[in-house]
Amino acid sequence: MLANATLRQAPLLAPLSDEEIGRLRARAQIRRLKAGQWLFAQDDPAEHFFFVHSGQIRLFRLSAEGEEKIIELIGPGQTFAEALMFMGTGRYPVCAAALSSSELLAIDATDFAAMLRDSPDTCFALLGGLSQRLHALIAEIDNLALHSASVRFARWLLAELPADADELTLAWPKATLASRLTIKPETWSRITRRLSDQGVMTVSGQQIRVHDRCALRRLGELDDL
Repeated sequence: MLANATLRQAPLLAPLSDEEIGRLRARAQIRRLKAGQWLFAQDDPAEHFFFVHSGQIRLFRLSAEGEEKIIELIGPGQTFAEALMFMGTGRYPVCAAALSSSELLAIDATDFAAMLRDSPDTCFALLGGLSQRLHALIAEIDNLALHSASVRFARWLLAELPADADELTLAWPKATLASRLTIKPETWSRITRRLSDQGVMTVSGQQIRVHDRCALRRLGELDDL
């Protein structure tokens, strides 16, 4: 079973006492997924939320035509599906599948909610973390709705690029990142090719090197922010 310090990497679990972590671990289950394997489908009964120990998980919804829209990408040290504790529907609102071989901890949502009722301090700390996540998602929705594909790409790249470095290694497949930004893969390719031709950046496999942050900021309409 995972160590307490490992579980506390997740903001949701960081406020828990050793006793609460022990209770969580006693009722949790390890789940291992192969790349491409589904964890759950939209509207499946929701009995657990999950902590990612290793691997990569994508959360997505399917349109009536079967097209996939990625909602969120989850990596090691993060939790997901925890909002179901407060939704009251008893169903997962999205699908979840592994992008790579993954190991997860499935946490009993009903027992976790009962534990929160016993500890108001832990409950408020958790709600604070969920509120921050909600604000981030609302800002992302605004960005997707109000800006062009090029602006969205530039803003994403600037946000992901380390402050003290000009090179970024993509942790996710390019097609997955394109879907996350609501950009078609061919549009992603056109944007990166144009920026490369303009000398703003170069792309080599999963590596992106930025040569002109100022040009990226202008493209992302961030100069006056």
